[in-house]
Amino acid sequence: MKLLAVDTALGACSAAVTDGEAVLAHRLEMMDRGHAERLAPMVSEVMDESGVGFAALDRLGVTTGPGTFTGQRVGIAFMRGLRIALKRPLVGVTTLECMIAAALLESGLNAAAALHDAKRDEVYCAASLNGSVALPVCLMTFDDALTHLWHMIGAAPLAIAGTAGERARVVWKAMGGTAVATSIAQPDALWVARLAAREPDPAGAPRPLYLREPDAKLPTPPRK
Repeated sequence: MKLLAVDTALGACSAAVTDGEAVLAHRLEMMDRGHAERLAPMVSEVMDESGVGFAALDRLGVTTGPGTFTGQRVGIAFMRGLRIALKRPLVGVTTLECMIAAALLESGLNAAAALHDAKRDEVYCAASLNGSVALPVCLMTFDDALTHLWHMIGAAPLAIAGTAGERARVVWKAMGGTAVATSIAQPDALWVARLAAREPDPAGAPRPLYLREPDAKLPTPPRK
């Protein structure tokens, strides 16, 4: 299955083309801004490098969130356009799923959590244990996230991904657990592709996963 996947939801922009287990082309660049400007050229680069024409793609993949309000929309809007143009299924996966999958592979452990700084002392959090969801994707305070993880996972060795990973590792150790802070700080389109390839064809187009209202609000119209 030839698959093009992208991610723009958090602090990186990435694109990947895969064919089954083979990685045909891959780019990942760290960035807090500029995803909208970089995504189209990056997709063009990986498609050229892969040698796969757009018409030869079997499936598309994109991260749905959680992430920044603008970043999530950039990737989804771009891939929705390709979905319509190519008439190919577009699979959405969460940013935290991608980081957990990468952390499990890097660490070789059976338990992994993604804790990504969401500001305001909150984190986007999710966890997996023995191939099953231990904690679904959620937004909570950092302390509550660690407490929930302890109840779900206990003392099992834990691989931690995300920008709050090192802080979580220190606290987890103080709680009596064993944790490894992995190098996985951002989602990667390569894992979007790998996870999207395993899913059944979706019924429609994926939508952004928002766990928090955007900070910017439209002005309230004056009362008449």
